[in-house]
Amino acid sequence: MVISDALSPFGLLERGERLILASKSAARRAMLEGAGVPFAVQVADVDEDAVKATHDPADAAGLAVELARIKALAVSRHDADAWVLGADQTLAFDGGLVSKAGSLDEARDRLRAMRGRTHHLHSGAALAHNGQIVWSGVDTAAMKVRAFSDDFLDAYLAAEGEGLLSCVGSYRLEGMGSQLFEAVDGDYFTVLGLPLWRVLEELRRAGVLRS
Repeated sequence: MVISDALSPFGLLERGERLILASKSAARRAMLEGAGVPFAVQVADVDEDAVKATHDPADAAGLAVELARIKALAVSRHDADAWVLGADQTLAFDGGLVSKAGSLDEARDRLRAMRGRTHHLHSGAALAHNGQIVWSGVDTAAMKVRAFSDDFLDAYLAAEGEGLLSCVGSYRLEGMGSQLFEAVDGDYFTVLGLPLWRVLEELRRAGVLRS
């Protein structure tokens, strides 16, 4: 079911082409809207936990791409004429995968564990058409967390609240979460959840966007 539409006044899509974003992420919608890309949103019905259960937890980058591909295919099979963009993000830390926190207490423990250390965000994307994957890729950002105080952490959790539970790292870099870090090595859009430059390049190459 389409839950949102975003239209651009610039007519960037080639005539007759349609793009569907197979993700409910508000950040991904905002990135495409900001880039002037017309699209509709259709959330893919995918059992992510089942996919993760059979995937090597040491291959976080590969999991991000696999989930993006599965989401794109799930929607493309029901709308063969549209171009479907799937996307997902994983967080690798201390040799394993990190999932979304189930509570603010869990988020506090996780952020304390990451304090003063580096973790990696992997943002995968895949483009499907006519029930087939035509492209997929992943970008990675290294996130160096600063040695913040417990007082700051308490204030941060109180200010951001349970909205953090929808973020894999318990932070939003576009918000107060930016204060958690001393350095980021990677693309800003990748941190937000989409390798946008690569996606736009592929959409142009495939003839979906005007070049």
